[in-house]
Amino acid sequence: MASLEPRLVGARVPRVEDRRLLTGQGTYVDDLRLPGMLHAAFLRSPHAHARLVRIDTAAARQAPGVVAVLTGEALQPLVKPVQARSTMAGYRVTSYPPLAIGKVRHVGEAVAVVVATDRYRAEDALERLQVDYAPLPPVVDAEAAAHPTAPLLHEEAGSNVLLAREFVRGDVAAAMARAAVRVRERFRFRRHTAVCLENRGCLATYHPATGTLTLHAATQCPGLVREALADLLSLPAHRVRVVATDVGGGFGAKSALYPEELVVCVLARQLARPVKWCGDRREDLLATTQAWDEVVEAELALAADGTLLGLWAEVTADIGAYSIYPWTAAIEPVQTVSFLPGPYRVPHYRGRARGVATCKAPTGPYRGVGRPVSTFVMEGLLERAARQLGMDPVALRLRNVVRPQECPYRAATGIVWDTVSVAACLERACEVIDYQALRAWQARARAEGRCVGIGFSAYIELTGVGSAIPVSPGMPLATGTEAATVRVDPAGTVTAFFSLAPQGQGLETTLAQVVAEELGLPLAQVRVVCGDTATASHGTGTYASRSAVLGGGAAILAARAVREKALAIAAHLLEAAAADLELREGHIVVRGVPARGLPWAEVARAAYGGQRRLPQGMEPGLEATRFYDPYFGTSSNAVHAAVVEVDRETCTVKVLRYVVVEDCGRLINPLIVEGQVHGGVAQGIGAALFEEVCYDEAGQPLTASLMDYLVPTASELPRFEVHHLETPSPTALGGFRGMGEGGTIGAPAAIANAVSDALAPWGVAVCELPFTPERLFRQLYAAS
Repeated sequence: MASLEPRLVGARVPRVEDRRLLTGQGTYVDDLRLPGMLHAAFLRSPHAHARLVRIDTAAARQAPGVVAVLTGEALQPLVKPVQARSTMAGYRVTSYPPLAIGKVRHVGEAVAVVVATDRYRAEDALERLQVDYAPLPPVVDAEAAAHPTAPLLHEEAGSNVLLAREFVRGDVAAAMARAAVRVRERFRFRRHTAVCLENRGCLATYHPATGTLTLHAATQCPGLVREALADLLSLPAHRVRVVATDVGGGFGAKSALYPEELVVCVLARQLARPVKWCGDRREDLLATTQAWDEVVEAELALAADGTLLGLWAEVTADIGAYSIYPWTAAIEPVQTVSFLPGPYRVPHYRGRARGVATCKAPTGPYRGVGRPVSTFVMEGLLERAARQLGMDPVALRLRNVVRPQECPYRAATGIVWDTVSVAACLERACEVIDYQALRAWQARARAEGRCVGIGFSAYIELTGVGSAIPVSPGMPLATGTEAATVRVDPAGTVTAFFSLAPQGQGLETTLAQVVAEELGLPLAQVRVVCGDTATASHGTGTYASRSAVLGGGAAILAARAVREKALAIAAHLLEAAAADLELREGHIVVRGVPARGLPWAEVARAAYGGQRRLPQGMEPGLEATRFYDPYFGTSSNAVHAAVVEVDRETCTVKVLRYVVVEDCGRLINPLIVEGQVHGGVAQGIGAALFEEVCYDEAGQPLTASLMDYLVPTASELPRFEVHHLETPSPTALGGFRGMGEGGTIGAPAAIANAVSDALAPWGVAVCELPFTPERLFRQLYAAS
């Protein structure tokens, strides 16, 4: 039996959700209006570190329209302690109170909440709250905070170093000793934030008669949030529903459980009225999880012919004030050292990571998680090594990259790559940019006095992680499976339900393509519903480049089960063998005799027509639910090539050309893949040249608006050239491999290497990102 018409997987199908979203007909949290709805506003700490001496709520309670005021002390009996636990050795468990108890640990931490009949009255009442603080010494620098004498943020932990992890393979010291060339650098990747189009928001309702709690939230992970709420609020899980309808961007920053979500649920339960909170941009910049903020000391050893011998790295990550639930503070720094060897053969490796608490907003997952930093470091070391060896940087990479015939390849940190095509991507990138001609052009441009550079980066990432590996090290929650329910109604139209929660990835299109192709139906006949724990089987959500792999795999299994039942029904009605039937353009026909067949809708009606129309013993109905676990997951890889020009007068960088050659396995929709690459590269260029969250020495944020936190616009970005290789995953169903994060992983390193290449005649190499005009000026001035 075949079901190959129409061919939808691999087609450049326009996104079906765009009409709704681009005409303003999407439904976001702030669009929701419910009868009797109240509005919450949070009082946030102006101090980076201080004792809470007294909170006087009396005046606020008397303000017009105020219904309730809640502090951390009052909230404490109503919710269990929020603790992100981990089985990882070297991890210290700490609490993250939804409202501060005893002291505050960063500017922007929620101290109290006011609930009123509208947001304006709630905001006005915040000014009537009287809070007495006793300031404590701020802890702002992670390396200083790690010292045993530093003031403690969490006294129960006994240290500001909340986690430590080490990976070791082979004898690094011996490899260093016999190396012909050693390159060492101190890299710095500054703090970053997601700047989603939609700020975080949530709306909770509680029905006392049924004991049912419903939370509408701008979240990537409705399943994880549901489990957390049921546990922390001591509610039966089947009485908790989490809905993420349309979500305006996430990038990892909306994948954790936030204090505001927990607080509005408690308030809705206590008041028996809907309670809504939507953050503004200032709150987003103060209290949404941030990213990176790592210092990496690293050294690479090579033989005289450029063969890699060994690598060591020490990572110190500023994790901010709290360990977030459920990912823990380990998710970023441990992934940095896990992926640092990249797609290369590194026979001897030692990587150490530590996460240090400071008086800043907590860090968490952000698009790429650890790999933008690890790629920046490894690719930067390779560029430096190539210069010392007098070797072309492309040739050096090709000498050391893992080849397809070596797969499955176990990296130095134990990660298994099921397939690797980096060499092919690199060769294709050189072909696209005409590498030798580009180097000749660079020489002519330099002779004319222009400062131009060419930079590459290569990376590999683990995507669609199954149950073999926790997404965050030691995290006790299971995140390795997803489910799909494919339901055919009597009219023959199909609805597919997923627990995934898209935030712009186009899953309503790509998953519909998968289901429609398996059933041999037009795309318009399939509707995808995501993000509602009440309609979908158990799953966690959309993050970690997993939706196409896990969601697509579950969709294939469920659709195939439905297809097999439909064929059995059609075989009964046609008095033919099911093996002789095929699905084609909305019909089930006898192979070779297309005139003998049935419309799909007629088979669907028969499925609900009872035993009279069904084979003996077959249960009526036409739907199936299937779970999929890819176990280890699958790997994706790409090569980025950037051409830049540096203006030494203004110390600005212009990206002249940007090429990506990526391999994410079997492409479901190239149009959507390219959109994902474009967005990821744009964020990566922002990280390389523009975006930085800044705090002063007192822990006060200096980037509390988009006037200060600089996001690149279209005028700062080049035209992206994206080319595809298609190496189907040998381990994942459908051959799909994840790709949602790749653009952000490769771009910072490629830009940094291109700028370093441009400035090589002046002895300047990029070791800190973002490489702003001020930093460029200081390095050029120091070099001269």
